[in-house]
Amino acid sequence: MRDLLTIAHLTLHETVRRRVLLAALIGGAAFLVLFAVGMHFVNLDAVKSDASAMERRIMFSILTLAGLFAASRLVMMTAVLLPVDTLSGEIASGVIQTVASKPIRRRDIVLGKWLGHWLVMAGYLVLLTGGVLLIIRVIAHQSPPRLERGLPLMLLEGTVLLTLSIAGGTRLSTITNGMFAFGLYGIAFIGNWVEQIGTFTDNEAARYVGTVASLIMPSEAMWQLAAAHMQPTLMRELGATPFSPLSVPSAAMVWWSLGYVVVALAIGLRIFQKRPL
Repeated sequence: MRDLLTIAHLTLHETVRRRVLLAALIGGAAFLVLFAVGMHFVNLDAVKSDASAMERRIMFSILTLAGLFAASRLVMMTAVLLPVDTLSGEIASGVIQTVASKPIRRRDIVLGKWLGHWLVMAGYLVLLTGGVLLIIRVIAHQSPPRLERGLPLMLLEGTVLLTLSIAGGTRLSTITNGMFAFGLYGIAFIGNWVEQIGTFTDNEAARYVGTVASLIMPSEAMWQLAAAHMQPTLMRELGATPFSPLSVPSAAMVWWSLGYVVVALAIGLRIFQKRPL
């Protein structure tokens, strides 16, 4: 455990040294400033048009989910790109040989790097989602329901992609690993839309394709389930926005995602354990 925590600490230090964390913070701050400015002018327009309380609530509920959706996309990019070369790059450069030659188990290297990057990703998620929720609270005086369910699902979404990126780095080159992770994410993203369209048109084949895509990569299913929890009941019944999923994943998909993380990490550990350095 001590070696694992040491590797995690060194991983955190490396993100600061390479200014990766600084770049992420600057990008996140820019997003929140833009979102705050946009919400300010939307609120002014709503006041001038004398919108009813119900109209304002629906409008800001949609915009809140839009902001959380954008935040989740930034977190997804961070989850893939942050650790994409943490193992493959060090293997290619020979740096990993120095670490692995010391009395540190290889599994502690992988788990330590996973933990360090997960802490950065989780912190980034808290920063972005907390900023979005604070802005909406200050400007519109409302908050989404069931945040205690939605936010952990968003964290699980990022954890799936981060684990996949870490596991891929034990075998693939940096570029190949990045393309592989984003390719699977693309499958999940398109598959989700196919499933939603299939539900809307009552096309069973399209729904089946979307379900298979979610099983291959469950990240997008976690966002859909999070969005379903965090939207008001009226929006869920209307189903008239891109953030009101018509086909909501079941709780079984959460267990599938957790198992996905465990299995992907176990495969990465196994490959790294057997790989000659």
